[in-house]
Amino acid sequence: MKSTGIIRKVDDLGRIVLPIELRRSLGIGEQDPLEIFVQDDSIVLRKSSSVCIFCGSDQEVERYMNKGICHKCKTNLQP
Repeated sequence: MKSTGIIRKVDDLGRIVLPIELRRSLGIGEQDPLEIFVQDDSIVLRKSSSVCIFCGSDQEVERYMNKGICHKCKTNLQP
């Protein structure tokens, strides 16, 4: 795991803020879903790929070019 040197405190509601530089470099936008994993004594956040990048649906989502796309949006994209 690569250290960023960034330290953030947890607020009274249990939240932390991810710095904008980190979000930009990882392509994480507002309202993007993140998956939370526990690995040994670490918490790992990963951008969820199980939702459609166009409509945000989590129904009938498949991977295309390393992104999630639902069946409805895939059908709408085809000529």
